[in-house]
Amino acid sequence: MALKIRFARGGSKKRPFYKLVVAENTAPRDGKFLERLGSYNPILDKENPERLVVNAERIKHWLSVGAQASERVQKLLCDLNLVKKPVITEQPKKSAPKKKAQERMQAEIEAKKAAEETPAEQQPVEAMPETSAETPVAEQPAE
Repeated sequence: MALKIRFARGGSKKRPFYKLVVAENTAPRDGKFLERLGSYNPILDKENPERLVVNAERIKHWLSVGAQASERVQKLLCDLNLVKKPVITEQPKKSAPKKKAQERMQAEIEAKKAAEETPAEQQPVEAMPETSAETPVAEQPAE
């Protein structure tokens, strides 16, 4: 039985209010939960002490038992020094390149490194194109 510390949404339309709960991983978001640990009201100012109300003792207990906090909950709890800060990537996992594309990108990086490591004497010298300043321009007679 995998446990999660997560939010259960309450409130009306466009007026959210969340309960911080411990629930089974497979339970629906607003469904059955084991224990209520606090509340979160995102409408209140950040300085308001009632914005995030938690029972720190019970959160520590559930974390010690093996419950995992969701990313959003973990981000809020790290401000209270209850958990360490989560690693949030800028690029979502779903839009990351697939396996073959990652292999191709890795091969390109390795090819660039190999080209940089070869000495300049071994690299072929490219012929420089003639510039217009070196070639004389024929003047046309004025009419």
